[in-house]
Amino acid sequence: MFLAIGVWVTPAIVYALDLEQAKAQGLVGEQPDGYLGVVKATPEVVALVADINKKRRAAYEDIARKNGITVEQVAVLAGEKAIARTAQGSFIRTPDGRWIRK
Repeated sequence: MFLAIGVWVTPAIVYALDLEQAKAQGLVGEQPDGYLGVVKATPEVVALVADINKKRRAAYEDIARKNGITVEQVAVLAGEKAIARTAQGSFIRTPDGRWIRK
């Protein structure tokens, strides 16, 4: 009797580029809206940013629910903190939409 054992493998998204590398290379930057932005688009950078922003959105929703405030309020506060913590030389987006090095 032949017994087949199947193994479900969930494909994990593996990025050759991580967030800190992307920031150091000037590919991404922090935005006032609390989400990461694409400064120089490549498929890998766009995928990395989408993944990180999806996780940020989930975290913001959780914080908003626990504190009785809106997701947008949480995101704006997170954006302020992220920009304040951004290392010198990394990109941040200004409120008028321009990317500048901090």
